Amino acid sequence: MGIGKSIPRIDALEKATGRALYTDDFQMPGALVAKCVRSTIAHGRVKSIDIQSAQALAGVVSTFTYEDVPSIPFATAGHPLNLDPAHEDVADRLILTRNIRFYGDEIAVVVAESEKIAQEALELVRVEYEGYEPLMTPERILAPGAREIHKGSGNMAGESAFQCGGDVPKALLDSDFLLKADYQTRMVQHCQLENHSVLAHMKDGNRITLVTATQIPQIVRRIVGKALSLPWHQVRVIKPHVGGGFGNRQDVVLEPLAAFLTLKLGGRPVRIALNREESFGCTRARHPFHIHMTTGVKQDGTLTANQINAVSITGGYASHGHGVAAAGSAKACSLYPRGAIDYKGRTLYANMPVAGAMRAYGAPQTLYAIECNMEDAAREIGMDSVRFRLKNVAVEGDVNPLTKKPLLSCGIKACLTKGREWIGWDEKKRHYADWKQGPIRKGLGVACFTFGSGTYPVCVEIAGVRLVLNPDGFISLQAGAVEIGQGSDTVAVQMVSETVGVPCSRIQLASTHDTDFLPFDTGAYASRQSYVLSNALLKASQEFKTKILKYASMITNISEANLDIKDGIVVHAGEMSPGVISLEDLARNAYYHKEQGGQITTDVSHKTTTNAPCFGCTFVDVTVDIPLCRVHINDIINVHDSGVILNPVTAQGQVQGGMAMGIGAALYEELRVDRKTGYVYNNSFSDYKMPTALDVPHMGCEFVETFEPTSGYGNKALGEPPVISPPPAIRNAILDATGVAINELPLTPQTLFRHFRRAGLV
Repeated sequence: MGIGKSIPRIDALEKATGRALYTDDFQMPGALVAKCVRSTIAHGRVKSIDIQSAQALAGVVSTFTYEDVPSIPFATAGHPLNLDPAHEDVADRLILTRNIRFYGDEIAVVVAESEKIAQEALELVRVEYEGYEPLMTPERILAPGAREIHKGSGNMAGESAFQCGGDVPKALLDSDFLLKADYQTRMVQHCQLENHSVLAHMKDGNRITLVTATQIPQIVRRIVGKALSLPWHQVRVIKPHVGGGFGNRQDVVLEPLAAFLTLKLGGRPVRIALNREESFGCTRARHPFHIHMTTGVKQDGTLTANQINAVSITGGYASHGHGVAAAGSAKACSLYPRGAIDYKGRTLYANMPVAGAMRAYGAPQTLYAIECNMEDAAREIGMDSVRFRLKNVAVEGDVNPLTKKPLLSCGIKACLTKGREWIGWDEKKRHYADWKQGPIRKGLGVACFTFGSGTYPVCVEIAGVRLVLNPDGFISLQAGAVEIGQGSDTVAVQMVSETVGVPCSRIQLASTHDTDFLPFDTGAYASRQSYVLSNALLKASQEFKTKILKYASMITNISEANLDIKDGIVVHAGEMSPGVISLEDLARNAYYHKEQGGQITTDVSHKTTTNAPCFGCTFVDVTVDIPLCRVHINDIINVHDSGVILNPVTAQGQVQGGMAMGIGAALYEELRVDRKTGYVYNNSFSDYKMPTALDVPHMGCEFVETFEPTSGYGNKALGEPPVISPPPAIRNAILDATGVAINELPLTPQTLFRHFRRAGLV
């Protein structure tokens, strides 16, 4: 009844008509404006700070520096609490700091009656620094005698290693060919449309209320409590509609400072809203990676081993730290599970903007290296790129060598077959053989991906759901799941509709999240929401339906076993006869009968202890203009195995949005940081190059539907995976067209020029 249909998103009308409320739409009389005093060096220490002139300015309510805030280090990463102290996030942040770790670090804050006055006050603050050399490259960061960015860290935020699938050194020795290469990805920005903003107040007694655009309301509550040494229940978090997240809001950026300010100012409402430049340089970005990779293959195309040595840069603070590199590395184990795998990874501090979670969480960086090396391996042995992957990718029943878990659903081979047919691979390969010379060349590329459907067993996976039958027969669905634009609210309604037997139009769910009233859920990240939510919704819906039918049986004297619900009406099970009773009449009886009934409700919390990988691939057809060093995408398609597709149109939107982001990472995007000063000099949409609607081609989208038995409705992850494989597919297409292997991103004209000149093409 509900799943598998392209019903309109339940928040579509609000957003299309402008009625949807975002954080900045929440206004309170007398709200103060706070602005941060930010460092103008990337590495150093504040010797002195003079705030007297700012404090004396008319309209300035207060000023605070690093000397005024609690000396309680806290972690900002949006991970659930880990009960094992050894696996807690790195607590390396203070609300304001004296020790400068990146350009823009928060050292003081001014609070004023208006935005204009707050800005004027900022310009009156005088700071004297003791500056140190910024450390931005692995060589300098790890050089003997390099100053520690965080005391005692050795400039290492984390490291990990694993071997699985066999003896890697032996597998490499037994290989007929070894492909070795170095790969580099750059720091890129999420570029969500809505800047970071938070409103804090204490109108609810002695409790702090935060209105904030976040992916993790419950985690914000915990981290603010930690930073201010407050019980969690004293912090309430309200999440309205969110203007894009992509991981940038899976971190606690402004909330501890805002909570501190309202607490210090007697509960007065205080708003902190970042401008675009601050959002670019002072929130979170994607980790740049340096990867050395060795791949072993046999002459017949059998993959024998992958050896990966990765270094990621997390910037001035740990944020999600080494979790990103560790998570990304594990993806090869699902995609190519039959070869031996050796991984070593380190995550380094650097005097750069802080890197955190970003869509696909380490997989785009790691799989860029893997899929480029797979392409080079296929070419080395003279095997077709698609055929090579078909020979080595996972199939249903394979056992992940790292987790030892079998793959219960896997459609990657069908994805490759469907993508090859869609792009016209075999025919174009023959035709493009004539386009390998001259100034204009054509080529085809392919790349695969895999991704998890959550974070288990690394983190807890919990979802809470509440269903209530209202007096008019409509159903209220309350879910702790966090809607940030991905469509999880809509598919949640569809899942309930499917099981209860009620039209989606009779199920109500509000997208505003309030930690005081909604069931517990850790948040929107890791492509977990629909997968983890599915089992909670199935369990709740089954229980809810049983309660309705039990009450219907009591008031109609018809056996419960002979009743069902169809289109919101209780009917005789399996019969086309008229309905027995409408839900409206049943609900009215349950609420208002003087002796029997009561509110029919179900409250379920479910912990998921599985993590189903999804799979897919990108095929791309490009034209490369050698003299202009430009790439034009003629055709591109993503094919996904995400299990059962809950809402085809919403799913297609997720895929195409992710593909556009992947094209941006491949051809345009880099957050450029001056190596001498640490200043981000393209911190605006004017200077940061990303694709617009005019720059992206028609993007094909196809699905191979499998059924994942660990999910309540057969679905698997979809939100993040579309971004992973376009960059290596584009790189591989450029290689196919020109014969030049370019192992760095982005593939801008400047990058292409360097490599083409080295190859003698220009």
